[in-house]
Amino acid sequence: MNDNANATYPLPAGIRSRMVAGINGLDMHVLEAGHETPGRPTLLVLHGFPELAYSWRKLMPLLAQAGYHVIAPDQRGYGLTTGWDGDYDGDLAAFRPLNLVRDLLGLLAALEITAVDAVIGHDFGSPVAAWCALLRPDVFRKVALMSAPFAGPPALPARNAAAAPDIHAALAALPRPRKHYQWYYSTRTADGDMRNAPQGLHAFLRAYYHVKSADWAPNQPYALASWSAPELAKMPTYYIMDLAHDMAATVAPEMPNAAQIAACRWLTEDELRVYSEAYARSGFQGALQWYRCRTSGRFNAEMEVFAGRSIDVPALFIAGKSDWGPFQKPGDIEAMQTRGCTRMQGCHLVEGAGHWVQQEQPERVAELLLPFLRERG
Repeated sequence: MNDNANATYPLPAGIRSRMVAGINGLDMHVLEAGHETPGRPTLLVLHGFPELAYSWRKLMPLLAQAGYHVIAPDQRGYGLTTGWDGDYDGDLAAFRPLNLVRDLLGLLAALEITAVDAVIGHDFGSPVAAWCALLRPDVFRKVALMSAPFAGPPALPARNAAAAPDIHAALAALPRPRKHYQWYYSTRTADGDMRNAPQGLHAFLRAYYHVKSADWAPNQPYALASWSAPELAKMPTYYIMDLAHDMAATVAPEMPNAAQIAACRWLTEDELRVYSEAYARSGFQGALQWYRCRTSGRFNAEMEVFAGRSIDVPALFIAGKSDWGPFQKPGDIEAMQTRGCTRMQGCHLVEGAGHWVQQEQPERVAELLLPFLRERG
């Protein structure tokens, strides 16, 4: 393990950056807070897309002040972590959910940590955290999921089940033709579309973060009735895109003006520059491989081994009240609370936050997390 103070990460006081080598083929970049005092209980926090370990910079000091050692890795495909293949035609299997769990077990082993008090995941980090808790409850003793509900492992196919309707054909056949963003992210062109966005990468990310936040007034989410094209098309175009548009074109019309950018205290221009410089270096393809694992269905069979299993450690769900994430897969938030997690301790929607809840409202997120973390399991 080698210390790596990285100048591109303007970190708050009390957070350090370092590299941990030899983790399941990776050299993993991690941020840590509360590391000065040995023996503290540990929290592992997992970012989503298009984010970084840096996305936890506002929450980590609050948790460290409460007595925790907080570890935030740049996950496989992201940031300063190296050793992953960013080629579209590379080894997709390295990015499948079970291998992402293996990455995290390897990181803990390298740090000589046998168990964490909780694993906390946001966005695509949420299902990874969920799989951690489902597969290794002895290591991950509690789980907090943010923005993305976990309904449980995929079910085994029913005998003689009718083929599901083609949702993509149905979306494309709407009077306003549409497509699902996860399948767009799985295309060969998505990385280049965003990395080489006509408005520039920095401006693309500004618009993307803005349109999914509580700062964008049209974000007024609600539960959808079904997984059907007319219902899905009620979501904003950053989820259900216009068929002819890429993501850069989708978010460009909602670019905030200079006054709105100056007023955005949860993501300043200097903070956004950390992301834009990181993705300029790495591109998006490593991160997009996660979506391809999901949409391809290639790894469903190994996950179906756990069909019917639930998360049986204490669980918590937190999302922004202005976040469509909890509702993008109709029924998942209900299934999480009834069968996905058997010891659900709360399901909270935070005022004044959209999708980036731990960045938009870190103090409120800490207020919800800390009683859950302190409660004896």
